[in-house]
Amino acid sequence: MNAAVLCVSRGIARVTGAALGPYQTAVIRIGFSATWLLFLLRELPHRNELYGPDGPWGHDLAEQLIADNGAFTALMWSDGRAWFEIVYALAVLSSVLLLLGWRTRTMSVLFMVGVLSLQNRSVFMGDGGDNVIHLMSIYLVLTRCGQVWSLDARRARRAAAARARGERAVDRVGPVLWCVSGFLLLTVTLAGGFDGDWFVPALLWAVWVALGLWGAVGRRGAEGSQPRILLDVVTNIVHNGALVVIMAEACLIYATAGWYKIQGSRWQDGTAVYYPLHLDYFSPWPALSDALAANGTMVMLITYGTVAVQVAFPFTLFNRRVKNVLLAAMMIEHAVIAVTLGLPFFSLAMIAADAVFLPTSFLRRLGGWAARARGRLSGRGPAGGLVKAPDGHGDGRTAPVPGPRAREAEGAMDGAGAAAGAGAVDGKGPDPTHVGFRA
Repeated sequence: MNAAVLCVSRGIARVTGAALGPYQTAVIRIGFSATWLLFLLRELPHRNELYGPDGPWGHDLAEQLIADNGAFTALMWSDGRAWFEIVYALAVLSSVLLLLGWRTRTMSVLFMVGVLSLQNRSVFMGDGGDNVIHLMSIYLVLTRCGQVWSLDARRARRAAAARARGERAVDRVGPVLWCVSGFLLLTVTLAGGFDGDWFVPALLWAVWVALGLWGAVGRRGAEGSQPRILLDVVTNIVHNGALVVIMAEACLIYATAGWYKIQGSRWQDGTAVYYPLHLDYFSPWPALSDALAANGTMVMLITYGTVAVQVAFPFTLFNRRVKNVLLAAMMIEHAVIAVTLGLPFFSLAMIAADAVFLPTSFLRRLGGWAARARGRLSGRGPAGGLVKAPDGHGDGRTAPVPGPRAREAEGAMDGAGAAAGAGAVDGKGPDPTHVGFRA
């Protein structure tokens, strides 16, 4: 009985005491913002035909569809070309700033608004990768995705250093950004811009109010004050819940895709991969497609292997080694799809979704390699980072990067353990600031 109570208390401490998976959430933030940014830049010459006034899916048709499904898009507020260009430019800008991790709380909201506005304007222009970005852009709003590898983390480190010197660190940009966003949100609400939709405005107002509370508590309360602790707990719970949803969504995508493939006759006889290789639309390199399709054994192995990996992956989350092997196989498969079938953004979106399951140790090494490479390019030593840092408007606690022994002793979250909702309890004590699941 005592052991069960101890396990439950440690589990609660893990969920409420820290925002788990800082590296996983950072890498999916970077992955999805980069994917969407590259897509917007590639389609820059064709933007008017895809989502703008020159598209075959006209403004009147979009209005009829949105009136029926209640989807949100800011492009319905005006059918002018100037407004479309503004929305497209804001979508590009928010993607860049979210990629860099500047004011990630606000930028994640603007990123979501940009994705929903463009995709819901012309729903027939997307593919499976767009659907993944559509969902993940909403989930990212609820995560603390700027704890590491972000400008917010660097700003927090500098603020902590200033406080250590006895100086007062004042954030002037955050309050201004909060006031401007509140004014725009109020204007759109009063003007009826959210008619027919309730989820997006409710989410926007909730995030705006939460940021205001956090800023007020951060300015008036000490680090260990009761209001600050309460907001930390609530934010950690929301973050950890959203992280589990992201992992479950990725598992659901693979599970449904695999089980639907099993029901197809072409997947059962091992020839399904052969047919898309002969479609001109999916053959950017005809010689490569022909060479691959000419090998019957290879086609059969890829067909059966794809089904086996997709069906098995959700069940491998309970075994770290098998999960990592299948994860590498799926990422390689998406890279091959990007080249052979000419679907780079679909593949990038799926690789970004897969990255949430990458082991924390690997992501830390990856961050170390990137820091050393940046140091060599700039002629300086490797840059430092943060284990915990705020992801917008000063939320979160800061701590310098620990040494190698401290990192070994720290309980780190491997994405597979959290996705399974279980994992061995770290036997080094219930430290609420450095706890997590081991896969």
